[in-house]
Amino acid sequence: MKKRIGIAVLGLGWMGQAHSRAALRIASLFPDAKFKPELVVCADVEQGRRDRAVNDFGFARAVPGFEEAVTAKDVDAVWVTAPNMLHVPMISAAAAAGKAIFSEKPIGGTPAQTVEAFKIATKHSTPTGVGYNYLWSPLVIHARELISSGAIGKVTHYRGRFLSMYGSDELGLLTWRFKFAQAGYGVTSDILSHSVSLAHFLVGDIAEVTGMKNNTITHRPLPTGAASHYGRGKATDPKGEVENEDFASMLCSFKNGATGTFETSRSMVGPESQNAFEVYGTEGALSWNLEKINELQFYKREDGVNTGYKTIYGGDRFPFHGAFAPGMANAIGFEDLVAIEDLNFMNCLATSERYTPGFKEAVDVVSVQQALINSWTSRKWEPVVDLAK
Repeated sequence: MKKRIGIAVLGLGWMGQAHSRAALRIASLFPDAKFKPELVVCADVEQGRRDRAVNDFGFARAVPGFEEAVTAKDVDAVWVTAPNMLHVPMISAAAAAGKAIFSEKPIGGTPAQTVEAFKIATKHSTPTGVGYNYLWSPLVIHARELISSGAIGKVTHYRGRFLSMYGSDELGLLTWRFKFAQAGYGVTSDILSHSVSLAHFLVGDIAEVTGMKNNTITHRPLPTGAASHYGRGKATDPKGEVENEDFASMLCSFKNGATGTFETSRSMVGPESQNAFEVYGTEGALSWNLEKINELQFYKREDGVNTGYKTIYGGDRFPFHGAFAPGMANAIGFEDLVAIEDLNFMNCLATSERYTPGFKEAVDVVSVQQALINSWTSRKWEPVVDLAK
């Protein structure tokens, strides 16, 4: 008999909706799942979103306050998908109530808050998961297998980047993502965290870093109510100051001796969602880009004239892909990765296994972020110190 998992979602913005849709899809996509998800309660301060939760997503009920949701007896697991600076109090309440917790990244708006969330979960022996969803791309999993098998030899260099245009419009609204009190740090928390998690997954731990930051757009139009960070104001609108970084770059050395470069921006024009990596080894290389999610580029050192990268297309020969589309080169998408990660998280809850990435892996990521932040002031190489210790 499948284990029932009652779900509470805290915040029905983009990611709250994505995880809710994942819960609705899992039974049909993965009939062998070890659990049966049930959307029990959604907490959101906006009445319109609460109405959508019940009418469009099928939640049994919706409430304005998260405390009522996380203490409900029919809730087993809580998804934290609210603005970053709200995560720690939500995590604290859910852990105290004995619920499993899946939090979108970053689990805290600052490295210190992430460590606080980790310690809270550890104190309560809380099962945890974090939304580094790109680790669940079937082709990213295949890339890791190729690296582990020695297909590209010894890894010598890693290049990671997440370049997005969501903040490139100077008339883009000053939403919570641009305010330190609500978001914490900017692109280093929001999207560089994905690049670092991929590097950890593919290559290993980072030993030391140095880097820089910058703000391309320093002021933005003020919103007149709840608004998406994709919303747009007018040139004549009152403006407010952007309080966190638009751009960051980082050099690093890995503990295994490889070197690395990272770059992240929300304000560059051109790359619309270029979450990408390149892994270089002594015998070959791999390259993947979210904008071409269904393609993995593979270079193998060979004799002769017919050298170069070849394209490996995604398909049902790779893990999880066949649940969404049969055959080869039939692409999957972003929310499919969310469904895969939620499947694996809840399977772990059903079998009492530890899910990764969890809050400890989030601390590993922010330990790198903190070293980068330190380098902004020192302008020197900074060691990565495990903040969990």
